Amino acid sequence: MKFAMTLKQLLLLMLLILGGLQFVPVDRTNPPVESTRVGPDGIMNVFRRACFDCHSNETVWPWYGQVAPFSWLVARDVNRGREKLNFSTWNRLDMRQQEKLQAEIWKRVKSGDMPPPFYNLGHPEALITTDDHPVLRKWCRVEAGG
Repeated sequence: MKFAMTLKQLLLLMLLILGGLQFVPVDRTNPPVESTRVGPDGIMNVFRRACFDCHSNETVWPWYGQVAPFSWLVARDVNRGREKLNFSTWNRLDMRQQEKLQAEIWKRVKSGDMPPPFYNLGHPEALITTDDHPVLRKWCRVEAGG
């Protein structure tokens, strides 16, 4: 006995599965913010625009972050981002740790890895331009051309 599904049945099954996935809970919380500033207004503007959604406890969760399976990916990316660098807990770091992260931030921005290109597709305002580089270099304590 063969089992054959029509296209209509397959689509209905997929809709039921996707509907059921919406009931899988995803943690989209923003823990308390301990550190509200890591530098002067210029750098804070860049960070708020380009970094805070994944690297702070001030995440603005996008609408698609409410829809499974995208919600799982968004929550995973935010959690990973906060693990690597969280501006909301910057005050916990000693000067050596901060300097190490500053160097890493500049390296990742200069190489175009941050913000990730896939993030910039949905958030074009987060793109870090060459106009932002001087303020980033200064904050990261990197010499011009470095």
